Amino acid sequence: MKRLILALLLLVALPLSVLAADGSKFGSVDIQKVLLMSDAGKEAKDQLGQKAAKYEAEKGTRETELKKLKGELESQGVMLNESARGSKERDYQQRLKEYQRFLKDAQDDLQAKNDEFTSKIVDEIVKVAQDYGKKNGYTAIFVKSETMIYLDPAADVTEAVLKQFNETRKK
Repeated sequence: MKRLILALLLLVALPLSVLAADGSKFGSVDIQKVLLMSDAGKEAKDQLGQKAAKYEAEKGTRETELKKLKGELESQGVMLNESARGSKERDYQQRLKEYQRFLKDAQDDLQAKNDEFTSKIVDEIVKVAQDYGKKNGYTAIFVKSETMIYLDPAADVTEAVLKQFNETRKK
């Protein structure tokens, strides 16, 4: 498998090396870094943090209620008749299900919001990187990833794209 990947990389690298010999200009952008360090990325993280804090507060309230119900059930269980004890147990089980549903819904909501923010910001970063490449005479700008075997540090345009991205967001 490694040989196949290496062979494919060499096939891709050969035409690129011919273009590079031609005086073509190549760069790379670390999208993840721009996403995390940009003003837009920080704003999205703050918004998600606020939403998560609200869910966390609600979670605490619900946990307290559940503990109280369970405590009542355990302390009064012996004294209650079978019908009343069954009713309290059903109430507790119902609230426990609601709590579990709440946790799943909260997690799903946070994940959906994160995906929404990330997708929107990444689309904007790509546009800025394309614009940067056109304005600065690049033949190609690649997304920096762990599959790259070697990349000249001078080809990394992440900081420039980050700066331009933040500036375009201020306008």
